[in-house]
Amino acid sequence: MLIMKAKTSILFLIFFGLVLGFNFAWSPWLNLQASTVGLAPKAGRFLYVAVPGIRNYLGYGGHGLLVFDMDNGHKFVKRIKTQGLSRNGKPANVKGIAVSVPLNSIYISTLGTLQRIDLTTEKVLWEKPYEGGADRMAISPDGKTMYLPSLEKTFWNVVDCETGKLLKKIEVVGRAHNTIYGPSGDFAYLADIASPLLHVADTKTHTIVKKVGPFSNGIRPFTINHNETMVFATVDSLLGFEVADLKTGKFLDRVIVEGWNKGPVRRHGNPSHGIGLTPDEKEIWLADGHNMRLHIFSAEKPYQQLTTIALQDMPGWITFSMDGKYAYPSSGEVIEVKTRKILMTLKDEFYNQVASEKMVEVQLAGNKVVKAGDQFGIGRATKKVVVN
Repeated sequence: MLIMKAKTSILFLIFFGLVLGFNFAWSPWLNLQASTVGLAPKAGRFLYVAVPGIRNYLGYGGHGLLVFDMDNGHKFVKRIKTQGLSRNGKPANVKGIAVSVPLNSIYISTLGTLQRIDLTTEKVLWEKPYEGGADRMAISPDGKTMYLPSLEKTFWNVVDCETGKLLKKIEVVGRAHNTIYGPSGDFAYLADIASPLLHVADTKTHTIVKKVGPFSNGIRPFTINHNETMVFATVDSLLGFEVADLKTGKFLDRVIVEGWNKGPVRRHGNPSHGIGLTPDEKEIWLADGHNMRLHIFSAEKPYQQLTTIALQDMPGWITFSMDGKYAYPSSGEVIEVKTRKILMTLKDEFYNQVASEKMVEVQLAGNKVVKAGDQFGIGRATKKVVVN
């Protein structure tokens, strides 16, 4: 009897050891599965990061929609399964990300298609292809209408956010690209890389009603203030930014980064690709691809160059948390705006570094979105503009 009990105990220990070893060996797989099931977090502020958000490179976070807890040290929360496969079966480049608060949905564009994901169930509700492809879109403040640029073709598609139905096509010049829907909801700002003019669309008629500029070259990433009176734009071949008046349409200023030289860049083919206005509208943060830095300027003339921040990789985009506390360059750092200090770098469930040009803040309460930020670093100051 004692021998049998001893044998049973030994077998149990062996079995337990095998199970324990299995769990350790497969823990990354188990963690991934756990991170892709269940409902959204119930409450808090979260950073939603779509990957691959730098071309189709899976080495910057893999494939999916990654969620980080902004109130808990930007700790990784989960990976939501997304769609958007290319013809060869591999994940396609993510081109844009935006949120509709009333529809409780997040949208991701991937080269040729647009997908809508419910932020409570985290299920893909639909994915639709669009003529000419899909680029970096913007959604109206009421969450109903989207301006979806074709993939550097001659037009923008106006889309119903609930159904994905095409409402209208707006013709521009040749390379539709970045889009900002004004905070007022009255105008959408359309940057065509092939044109030195910023096209302004009336969102009631979905027609071009004004052209701002001309800037010195084709317009790349740009940002606007909350009152929609000023635009700060990066343009082709410039390490710096240019300024124009959105009301009069007049070009105002050209600001060149001092103390740093232009050089070859790995992506976008432009010295400065990425610009953001801090939510309080006091500073402009500008990407420098060759030198892998962010240059910071005061947001009022003479646009004093204040400082620079070294990054771990080439920045191609910049956005901010809605409260203005954090800056998020696409190279993956989380920067405290006030102190300029790099607090951490985003990491996925396997502790791999995450980088993306497509991320947005989402605030949840009771499993539903109650407020959302914007992928563009647009101003949020609501003070009235004083005209001298």
